[in-house]
This record gives sequence, C-alpha cells and structure tokens, in this order.
Amino acid sequence: MLSWIGHSWRLMRVAATLARYDVLLPGEYYDRYSVPLQATHTSLRIFAKRRRGRSVGVRLAKALERLGPAYVKVGQFLATRPDMIGVTVAQELGRLKDRLPPFSRTVALDTINAELGGTEELFAGISEAMGAASIAQVHQAIVPRQGVVAIKVLRPRIERKLAKEMGALRFLAQMIEFFSPRSRRLEPVQFIDTVSSALERELDLRLEAGAAAEFREVAAKDGYLTVPEIDWSRSSKRVMTLDWIDGTPLTDSKALDRAGANRSELATAITRGFLAAALDYGFFHADMHEGNMLYGKDGKLWIVDFGIMGRIGHKERRYLAEILYGFLKRDYRRVAEVHQEAGYVPDRFTVDEFAQALRAIGEPIFGKTAEGISMSRLLLQLFDVSHMFGMHLRPELVLLQKTMVQVEGVARALDPQHDMWAASRPIVERWVQRELGPEAVAKRAIDEAALALASMRRLPQTLAAVEAAARKVSEDAPREERQWYQDPKFWIGMIGGAILALVLTANSRRNAPVAAAPEPARVEAPGWFERAPTRGPMPEIVDAPAEPADGEAAPATETAPQTDASP
Repeated sequence: MLSWIGHSWRLMRVAATLARYDVLLPGEYYDRYSVPLQATHTSLRIFAKRRRGRSVGVRLAKALERLGPAYVKVGQFLATRPDMIGVTVAQELGRLKDRLPPFSRTVALDTINAELGGTEELFAGISEAMGAASIAQVHQAIVPRQGVVAIKVLRPRIERKLAKEMGALRFLAQMIEFFSPRSRRLEPVQFIDTVSSALERELDLRLEAGAAAEFREVAAKDGYLTVPEIDWSRSSKRVMTLDWIDGTPLTDSKALDRAGANRSELATAITRGFLAAALDYGFFHADMHEGNMLYGKDGKLWIVDFGIMGRIGHKERRYLAEILYGFLKRDYRRVAEVHQEAGYVPDRFTVDEFAQALRAIGEPIFGKTAEGISMSRLLLQLFDVSHMFGMHLRPELVLLQKTMVQVEGVARALDPQHDMWAASRPIVERWVQRELGPEAVAKRAIDEAALALASMRRLPQTLAAVEAAARKVSEDAPREERQWYQDPKFWIGMIGGAILALVLTANSRRNAPVAAAPEPARVEAPGWFERAPTRGPMPEIVDAPAEPADGEAAPATETAPQTDASP
C-alpha cells in the first residue's frame, strides 16, 4: 500500500512537469484528441509555459532533464522506439544531452577515499569536475610516473534514487498494459525492464571497466575506433580510472575544422566501426552519440563511456547481415525469407506478401545518399509494415536499433553527403562471404561431418549405456510402483477389512427367517461397514421373544425384550 502511494505521488510530479512543458497532451496533436482530451488540454494550458519555436521532442527533452537521471535514461531509450512516440520525436530525443550540474569535489574525494582507501598515495592531484552526467561525473588527475588520467565517480545515493523512480515507471507501465490491451504489442513493461537492467549495469563501474577492456580488444582488430586503457589498480564499484584522452569532441564542429579533421573519413569510421563490432564479434558500443566520441590529436577516433553496451547472438547477427545484404542487392524475397526463418513474421503471412512490403520500402532509397533519403519517411514505413504484419518488439535488437539510429545521425551530422549503404557494404559483404559463402558452407559441412563421425565412434558405448540402463530399469522397479504393496499399513487394512466382512456375513446367515434372533454383540466398525448390504434378504422382525434352539443356551449377557405375545 505504501509503495503504491509512493509510486502515485512520483507519477503525479512527473505529470505536472510534463504538463508544464506542454508534452503531456501536446498542442500539436490537438485535432486528434477526443472531446474530453481536448477539454483536458485546454485546462492544462494554464500551467504550461509558452515555448514558441520549440518542437515536441525538444520540449520533452527539456522536461526529462528537469525530472532527473532516471528520466534522462528513459528518454535516451525512448529514442529507440519511434513506434511508441513517433519518428520525429524519437530523432529529437536522440540528441538528448546527458548533462547535469556537478556535485562538489569534496563529495567526490570522500567517495574515492572510501572506495580506494586514500587519494594521496594514488593520485598527485585531482581537479574539479570536468563534466557531469546523470549517473556520474569525470575528474582529471595525475598519477606519478604515468601521466594524466580520468576518474569517473558515481553520484551520491544515485542507486536509491533510480530504484524509486524506475519502480514508479514500472507501475505506470503495468497500469497502461492493464487498461489498454492495444498497448501490449508495444510491450511497455518489457521496455522499462530493459532500461532498468541497463541502469543496474551502469551503477557498477567494475562492469563498465570490464566492458571497456573487452571492447578495446574488439576495436583494435579493425582500427576504426580506439578505446582508452583501464587502470584496474585504481578502479572499484563506484570509481573507475582510465587514460585521459586529449582531443576534440565531435559536438564542436568548428574545433574539428581547426584540428584538420576529415569529416567524411570520420563518418565512415563511425559506421564501419559499429557494424564491424556488431557483426563480427556480437559486442558493440550502444551509446554512440557525439558526446562520447573524440577526435584525438593523434588523428584517431576515440570512444568513451561504456555504461551501455549491446550483445547479439550469432542467429541475430546472421539475420542482420542477410537483411542488410538483401537490401544492398535488392533481393527483397531473401530478406522476407530471413524474417520468416527468424520467426519475426507470423506464419499466417506468406513470404511474397512480406517481400512486396519490403520492396515498397527499399526501392525509394536505393542508390541515394543520406542527404536524399528521408529517414523519417523510411522509419515510418518500417513501423507501419511491422504493425501490419503483427511483428512484436525483439528484446535482443532494442539496443542495436537504438545504436543504428544514433550512428546514422552522427555520421550525417559530420558529412551530409555520407552514404551509409556504401560505407557499410564492405563490412556486410565480408561477413556474408565468411559466414555464408562457399568456404563457410564447406567448413560447416566438414564440421558437421566430423561431429557425425565422432558420434559414430561413440555409438557402441552409447548403445551399451542404453542397454545397461534398460536392464537396471527392468530389474529394479521404480520405488513409486513398489510402495503400495510394500507398505505394512496396506496389508493390515486388508486383513482387518476381510475379518469384518466375514463377521458380518456369518451374522446374517445365523439369523433365521421365522424368528428374531437375539441381538449379537455389537462389533465396532466404521459406519460404511455397518451400512453395507448383506447377500441374503433382510430377516423379518418378530415381536415375540425368540426361543433358543435345542441344545443351545440362551445368551447370558443380553435378554430379549419382553413383549405382549397375545393375539
């Protein structure tokens, strides 16, 4: 009950903030509302601030920043769901800046001391906050005989705050699913669970450090992206230390020009670096916005902040590669077959029907650069098709979809002429050739043949084991089957029941049909035995006292009742 009240109070605060920024019932959609919603919108305009020239997505981003860290993360994930909030709003939320006021240097030093056991022995000096986000902030420090490093420190009491806010949001998602069956296709509860899971990983900087170290190995194999090295001796759950990167953030366009950066090469490196990691290794950076990438003085493209990482299995990688390759080759039937093989399209739809819908999406964008492609129109068509064919959200592809949208946006901002299809072609064709080409087919055939041969070699041992198991089963009956006749209580009950049945049967035979026999001694037995019918007819009850038979004494324990025998 208390948690329900707490969730309701937090949601009321959220609703008030959204109404203040005119995003609870945006005025842009007034004509689509029913009459009650139009009246509600009119009343809410009293509390809304006037923000002329700002779109719904921009106002929503400002409202989420005002609400705090949990809602900033929700906004970043909402950017991956244009099917929920619309394509335009999703694109505007994709530029949501995770920037908050920093907390004091004293609090940061207290956290470092508590986690690492002191600062004087580990660092020669620690600066003020160089940047602050919703989860943590970054300080610059000097390590003796090593140089300048970056220290990432979690915000104080951030775990408790996020847990309360995410609990309220999950409560809201459950209410939405309960009262709106149509919303279940969008799976709002699963969406909130995905955000919560990602936030839990971000709150343990040891996991982020491990992800950075792993991604450093992955990125080094192709060289499109470069990752700073982790200082494990100065890292813990709430503190992480890594190399300081001296470079220009991609958010500063003029500084990039002054540094002599080649915008076209940077855009291509971002696209290929993402696809190479996702397709070849199934492990990719899932928060590739401009603020997390730097153009270093060494000419390399550096990437930081590894709190949100994505993984996809081999099946999903093959699905992604074949779809991209099918669009590149304009083989829409193959793309439809891949969707059906992966189980993404219900069986009631044919491959030809889905291929026709995909052709309507792919043909308008074929051969065009990013400048000539309306990504809003393309995404709207994709989600219209997914709704038409009853396709549900695939949880394993949520972060992949989010990152693809981010990568396209960053690359296009750097180079408006960037052709994402041309940039991705070498990576996709390399993967297809390796995984689906003749060499891959031959290799899989050899591997399958080797597995079959190994199975044939183990066949005698397998048969012997099966025969031994069958012999044991036949000799040793299962314990459950033996319990009913091994239980002594069963036999005691059977014998007792047989004795009672014999006593009752003998008593019924002893009763003569012409005279009433004296009442025998009462046998204590369960009621269902006393009411059991006898084989013969019931004896007729006579009022006269019974005469004892010749040579038979009258019973001493009971005397037949004296009745009037006179006619």
